[in-house]
Amino acid sequence: MWCESTPVAITRAHQFYGSPVTNSPDPASPGPRRSGDRLLHVALALFGIGILAVIGIFVTPIVSDSDPGLWLYGLAMLAPVGFLLALIFALWSGRRAR
Repeated sequence: MWCESTPVAITRAHQFYGSPVTNSPDPASPGPRRSGDRLLHVALALFGIGILAVIGIFVTPIVSDSDPGLWLYGLAMLAPVGFLLALIFALWSGRRAR
């Protein structure tokens, strides 16, 4: 036997919620993005580029018989920069407990 989460049919469930139940999203969507959200996107992009560069450093000697270029080491330094920016975002967006 299958049971619904409400004791009445879904069409009558509005009496419990105060308004008709629909499948459409809530019109009161969250407000515009905060400026700090952009910092997280930048941090993730820099970290991702840095990790790809680290992978490239290890793959380059396997694929070719040469050393990785200096530019690849420079890009690899973006991983810790992205990590630090993400850490700053987490500390900045956190709320204080009083």
